[in-house]
Amino acid sequence: MKNKHVAIVGATGAVGREFIGCIESRGIPLKSLKLLASAKSAGKSYPFRGSNLTVEELKEDSFNGIDIALFSAGGSISKVFAPAAVKAGAVVVDNSSAFRTDPTVPLVVPEINARRIKEHKGIIANPNCAAITTLVPLWPVHQVNRVKRLIVSTYQAASGGGAALMEELELSTRAFLDGKDYPPKVVKYPYAFNLFSHNTAIDMATGYNDEETKVIREAKKIFEDDAMAVSATCIRVPVLRAHSVSMTFECEKPISPEEVRALLEKAPGVKLVDDWANNYFPMPKDASGQGDVLAGRIRRDLSDASGKSISMFVAADQLLKGAALNAVQIAELL
Repeated sequence: MKNKHVAIVGATGAVGREFIGCIESRGIPLKSLKLLASAKSAGKSYPFRGSNLTVEELKEDSFNGIDIALFSAGGSISKVFAPAAVKAGAVVVDNSSAFRTDPTVPLVVPEINARRIKEHKGIIANPNCAAITTLVPLWPVHQVNRVKRLIVSTYQAASGGGAALMEELELSTRAFLDGKDYPPKVVKYPYAFNLFSHNTAIDMATGYNDEETKVIREAKKIFEDDAMAVSATCIRVPVLRAHSVSMTFECEKPISPEEVRALLEKAPGVKLVDDWANNYFPMPKDASGQGDVLAGRIRRDLSDASGKSISMFVAADQLLKGAALNAVQIAELL
């Protein structure tokens, strides 16, 4: 990204604003930064390095002179405007699900498969936030002792549903505490002091929702292991911006909790939080606002007498490592 002309598509959304923050906090020297969004958001301004940038309306000719375009405006927008950006000469890093399963598009987590970046044909896909949170701490294990089976249960924050869902959680919580009704607007169910199955469509053939299917497919693509067995249950919880994941994984060979801890202690992008004595493990409050995946509660799966299975709990900021930070890391490596 150094000395490049960069555009952010979806700049007024929760992830778009994190793009701006990541670029500023990492001190990346850009030639220019263009903010793009819908017509209704055009004219808004956001501070950046001592001045204000004005949001422009997203159009097909918005990418003239742009080198890198960071997209976070939903799959339908990406499908229309990402090809326009590529045609104008930009490389697109897309945060939607529009291109993730396309075999010609690299799906990249820099700590895992950065080498795939060079294979791009104009578009690089940023993975699903729950998949990133799961896979970053699992990769060091997979490299030395292949993970052949993975079962995950996710505890996903409101930020995954965008700024509107974050606001709904805040407003509905205030209403609940004040003894007032708050009819749900963004999701079907009351959000305050509640949790529910991830609010994506259910595949009536499998019973898995779209989020769960993304985690399953993307895990196999990123690890380049179609034979790995993966199952996921994705749940929305009343947390603002950090996802957590409970996972149990089975390796090909026996593995101990001590081995896993030793691998994670030196793994990039991972911070070990595994204090048994004080019952202190990864929590959304600690994951929020920082870029590592917190990993802990590392223990044997006592249901597997073979000694090949480990259970673990992890947490990461959905807006940062789960979205904006991962995309900016990809763009830096370009």
